[in-house]
Amino acid sequence: MTARRRTQSAWRRGAAALAAGGLAASLSVGAAAAQGGPPETAPAAGPQPNLSRRTPNLGAAGAAVAQGGPPGTAPAVEPKPSLSRGTPSLGAAGAAVAQGGPPETAPAAEPTPRLPDGTPNLGRVAGEKGVWAVPYITNMAARAIGPDGEPAAAPNTPASSRGARGGAASEPHIPFMPWTAALYDYNSENESKYDPEGYCLPPGGPRMMATPYPMEIIQLPEQERIIMIFEGATHVWREIHMDGRPHPEGDALNPTFLGHSVGHWDGDTLVVDVVGFNETTWIDFFGHPHTDALHIVERFSRPDKNTLRYEATIDDPGAYTAPWTVAWDIPWRADGELMEYICQDNNLYLYHLTDDFGQPIFGNR
Repeated sequence: MTARRRTQSAWRRGAAALAAGGLAASLSVGAAAAQGGPPETAPAAGPQPNLSRRTPNLGAAGAAVAQGGPPGTAPAVEPKPSLSRGTPSLGAAGAAVAQGGPPETAPAAEPTPRLPDGTPNLGRVAGEKGVWAVPYITNMAARAIGPDGEPAAAPNTPASSRGARGGAASEPHIPFMPWTAALYDYNSENESKYDPEGYCLPPGGPRMMATPYPMEIIQLPEQERIIMIFEGATHVWREIHMDGRPHPEGDALNPTFLGHSVGHWDGDTLVVDVVGFNETTWIDFFGHPHTDALHIVERFSRPDKNTLRYEATIDDPGAYTAPWTVAWDIPWRADGELMEYICQDNNLYLYHLTDDFGQPIFGNR
């Protein structure tokens, strides 16, 4: 049996899992706040998950259960989308003018660091520390942009996992197919209870850049490849081939969590083409599904030292009737370094989970 045939379609596998009692999930986040990440990555009020070996890690959703909330409730109120391209943020100076005060002079951003060949350096400068403080983005639909780079999300698109979500009907700008709309509605109704990332499985595609843990980009031009290291997201790494190779084809393209990435520079923008995803992951915490036909085109740029602009076009003819694009900015944390984080360590929230029939998914029934 070929690798492609071994991969079931998303709706068939989902239906089989639900009939068997459902999947388990919890999104274990919160380490970013403990490491001094930016405010948008920190959970809202409530106990923070302790990720030490001595204290059980309930995860974000587990913390909600500890507070009496429903399973699957995520802790953070997500910030409003930052505009990756197009309209700039007013910032402090703009806010002062809006209030009638004199404009404040904002400090000039440091220029984009570059490698000896002039290529933008997307990582650390030699002799310095620093990591990218990946934000917590729960709903990709809230970060959708149009062809002009301006926000394209419908006005009532939920951006936070708190409160009513509304399912596919609240996201008319997302080109769902009927089966993906139905599955997304199910994930919305149960508040992402069966999110596979709760098993500590890797988040593939754009979700890797929306899971709130630090990451580094290491460019190896002499080896014609780029390595991305993620502290969270099950402590994974990713390789981008820069040597001009094509994607494997047929049985040679074995579906994986992170897919097969090839990249090239378009001016100062790194363009990465990714195919070969398996169907185990969700596009985001809200539960936008995909199939193994998913094709992602990512664009990374660094307009100044403190900003990484990320854009991803999601093209999946098995799940959506047209491609759609999302974008956001990722801030640089100059004093940051990666730490060890093991998602599976004491993730006791799994033992609180029950299936759609009220039976525990793990432990004794």
